[in-house]
Amino acid sequence: MKILVDSDACPVKDIINNISQKYNIEVLFISSISHYTTNSNIDRSKFLYVDNSSQSADLGIMNRAEKKDIIITDDYGLASLVLSKGCFCISSKGYIYNKDNINSLLTQRYLSMQQRKLNNRVKGGSKKREVSDDEKFKNNLMKLLKDNEFIKN
Repeated sequence: MKILVDSDACPVKDIINNISQKYNIEVLFISSISHYTTNSNIDRSKFLYVDNSSQSADLGIMNRAEKKDIIITDDYGLASLVLSKGCFCISSKGYIYNKDNINSLLTQRYLSMQQRKLNNRVKGGSKKREVSDDEKFKNNLMKLLKDNEFIKN
């Protein structure tokens, strides 16, 4: 069991890195080469850079995801795909995706896209990240890890 991270725009890399090191959990940050960075506190051996074409990071994750892995992504489409492989999935704000909520999220994404195509304003959008989002992410990631026996209680 491992953690795979859709890391192109992931704001919680340090939290993931700290938890994975503390509990000796394998983690792989997958990112397009256009997001390559050298100023990170994260171990270089944990990064996989893929090409810069659309969906390359998602394909990299899908090709490596195995049943019971934890995937960290904010992409509903990728979340849906990894859930169908028997993986667990969580957003960078700590929202746990599951078979009961993913269809409504995908439907809402589709309806919002249709409204944008019609040049209509869509209510909502992404809310500004708050400090509480980091805490919720950390707590829910720890819950997933414990519930699925990545770490012992």
